[in-house]
Amino acid sequence: MPATIDFYFDFISPYSYLASVVLPRVAAERSAVIRYRPVGLLDLMQIVGNRPTTIECRSKGSYAMVDLQRWAKRYQVDFAPSPFWQGIDFAELGRGLLVAEDEGRAARYVDAVYPAVYGRPIDLSQRAELVAVLDRAGFDGAELLRRAGAADYVARLAQGTAEAAERGVFGSPTMIVDGEMFFGNDRLDFLSEALRSAA
Repeated sequence: MPATIDFYFDFISPYSYLASVVLPRVAAERSAVIRYRPVGLLDLMQIVGNRPTTIECRSKGSYAMVDLQRWAKRYQVDFAPSPFWQGIDFAELGRGLLVAEDEGRAARYVDAVYPAVYGRPIDLSQRAELVAVLDRAGFDGAELLRRAGAADYVARLAQGTAEAAERGVFGSPTMIVDGEMFFGNDRLDFLSEALRSAA
């Protein structure tokens, strides 16, 4: 049976964007399966007593932008800080992933949405733009978003966030393999080693 990687993240997290690009490569090399686990990051932080320090500390936020560019160059992916992020409904993006997961297309959804947030940013606060991104990825964007607004998906995102906190998750991105937790895109080498041991 292939190893499973539980990938906890919120689309608001640029470091999780970077992890989402590389994690499938790591999983493929180790014949592992990724389970995408969207969370509400700020809600998660409130539950566990963490703080969004890159937002609260201007110097740390400035450093993070430089650091993100370094990682993007290493991974050879596009990265740009989104000028639209304050208007984006990230909870809706997370619920949309749950809908896509129910359709067996979670990876395709992540591959479509995340680059539109932080690769080559698109104003996803505009409904037409978000629908177009999803349509181009082969979804019925309007229908997916309609379903994502249902009460059961709102509840599932909240439940998933609470369950992540119970597992010890405190930030995004977090990967868990066989009970072992790895936080940050800079821990993917350790994750790969753990998958080798699990094989």
